[in-house]
Amino acid sequence: MSANTAARLRLTEIFHSLQGESTRAGLPTVFVRLTGCPLRCVWCDTAHAFHGGATVTVADVLDQVATFRCSTVCVTGGEPLAQKTCLDLLAALCDAGYSVSLETSGALDIGAVDARVARIMDIKAPDSREAARNRWENISLLNDRDEVKFVLASRADYEWAVTTLHEHRLDRRCTVLFSPVQGLLAPEQLAQWILDDHLPIRFQLQLHKVLWGNAQGR
Repeated sequence: MSANTAARLRLTEIFHSLQGESTRAGLPTVFVRLTGCPLRCVWCDTAHAFHGGATVTVADVLDQVATFRCSTVCVTGGEPLAQKTCLDLLAALCDAGYSVSLETSGALDIGAVDARVARIMDIKAPDSREAARNRWENISLLNDRDEVKFVLASRADYEWAVTTLHEHRLDRRCTVLFSPVQGLLAPEQLAQWILDDHLPIRFQLQLHKVLWGNAQGR
């Protein structure tokens, strides 16, 4: 069944940049940032996407994405899955031939996402103050196309993430990424912990922040 391109969404912005996170880091990418998020992580850097935005159709988004002449697209937020029509958007982007990833908080069901999409799913650590929102049922849905991301603010967050990694055998399902919260956990400290514990995971920094700081639309 083809995607419903007449479906409507709330859109915050569309922009062209380098992917800053995941195993796609460094790839030129078109970002489609949808509006709204039910979570309020204390270190959130996209609060401008909580409210507002413009109402557009999936077809409108496809038209805008095409202008960038880029084959890689990331649908992000906010929390994109908070809008049910995000599923139509993801399917339509795949139908159009793009390589598509979805950045999601892990708090909502990922089961209905088009199988062609790479799901980049957060697992919220305690210092985010949203760990209670983790939807643990999502873990059984992950496959080797997907990636799990832990954003860590402290040693306590790190130890919790290591326990979660081992308890759920996450590295046997997909790529696992640990990254530090900018300004709260020194990158070199997290890197050393990972080395000391011989973890089967990937360390990452937010490349876009290294390049452009917190500039919106980069």
